[in-house]
Amino acid sequence: MIISTLRVDPRGPLFFFFGRVVRTFHNGLIDGPMTTWSGQDIDVRFIRETGVAARIAALVEPVLIDLGYRLVRVQLSGRDGQTVQIMAERPDGTMTAGDCEIVSKQVSPIIDVEDPIEGAFHLEISSPGIDRPLVRPSDFDTWAGHEAKIELKQPVSGRRRFKGLIEGFTEGEVRVVVDLVDPETQKPSREVIGFPIDLVGDARLVLTDELIRESLSRAKKARSAGAEEAADGAEMDDTDLEPIAEGETPARAEKSKEFNARGNYAKTVKRKPPVKKH
Repeated sequence: MIISTLRVDPRGPLFFFFGRVVRTFHNGLIDGPMTTWSGQDIDVRFIRETGVAARIAALVEPVLIDLGYRLVRVQLSGRDGQTVQIMAERPDGTMTAGDCEIVSKQVSPIIDVEDPIEGAFHLEISSPGIDRPLVRPSDFDTWAGHEAKIELKQPVSGRRRFKGLIEGFTEGEVRVVVDLVDPETQKPSREVIGFPIDLVGDARLVLTDELIRESLSRAKKARSAGAEEAADGAEMDDTDLEPIAEGETPARAEKSKEFNARGNYAKTVKRKPPVKKH
């Protein structure tokens, strides 16, 4: 396999050199100025919500920070009528059922008071899960070596979706090792492509056996350091974080119904529409 390196902008590859990284310039196809990412910026989310989800994110993010958590994303869906999912994590990437309970109790009153959503809805506080979304530049360094799916805001050489191994985040770019086929020779090649972070519209890890093992290993290390505890204050055993197949239920989920097949903990509360005063 040939391993090569290139960088791209929305119009496609600029140059191609074996074993050499070529700089990218901004050609104006992305709205607004390109972001310059410093070492202090890599923990800032580059994925941003719009509309009602953005309003909810603005409400809950300061609360999460005060509690010692980070916002991953806010997502609205039509599941169970209407569901607001707030995905959060600790700075080390972990999140337990107890954490979801704590966050739920703190953000629910704020959402009730501000009332950003019309009608009844379910509020779900969730962990990122094993095949988690990647929303910060630092996420690509944290999960380097694992497979990810990336969707671009604008196509590159006619493509918007890429899948490959994460190399990391360097000089404002997400670098991914992808397998491509030369359109002329039809020969496969493995290339390292660098996408400007402002070009990335969505990214998430791909669920693999290796990722599951790594996630379990990190969770155990965090637990041994005292970072993870169950909601009742007791340390969790290995079954608490055991990944499961669709339709199967581990011991903890049987009791709490808060662990799903993707390794997510979640706390769901049904919210009633506020009573209107006359």
